[in-house]
Amino acid sequence: MRNFILVLCITISILSCKTETKNALENKTTETEQKQETPKLTLGEYNTKAGDFVDKEVQLKGLVNYVCTHSGKKLFIVSDEGDASIFSEEPFDLALKGSEITVNGIVVEERIDEGYLLKWEEDNNDSYSKGNSNKEQFENITKSIQEYRDMMKADSVDHISNYSLKYISHTEID
Repeated sequence: MRNFILVLCITISILSCKTETKNALENKTTETEQKQETPKLTLGEYNTKAGDFVDKEVQLKGLVNYVCTHSGKKLFIVSDEGDASIFSEEPFDLALKGSEITVNGIVVEERIDEGYLLKWEEDNNDSYSKGNSNKEQFENITKSIQEYRDMMKADSVDHISNYSLKYISHTEID
């Protein structure tokens, strides 16, 4: 009986060492995967391939041509190849306007489909009927809604995708 317990303890020790080694190797693989470099896209690539990167981190480079002065939580970067909209939970420094930056963020997709347009149309009608918007605002939104419907029909698609970047970090380029 004593020998059986001794053999059992040795076996458990050996198995636990193998499990720890296996876990250590799995953790090392996970760390290596996490250290993979963030894809660096030009704004032209981003404008054509953003759909391939939805919910993934990318890095873009461009000139800040607009920082929202109301909330400060949105900015636009541009280059000769394209543009991108970046939004953040915290306000951006207004002094970024005119700076060249690299920005890391997660690609977010907003789908505009018939359901989206019907809801927008309902909200627009409700706002106008309650006096929360004027006739010009009401007509402009109605026109925008129709333009989206016309674009979807012309392209024979059931939705239009708008992409933006959820801000993670940025670096100013001197």
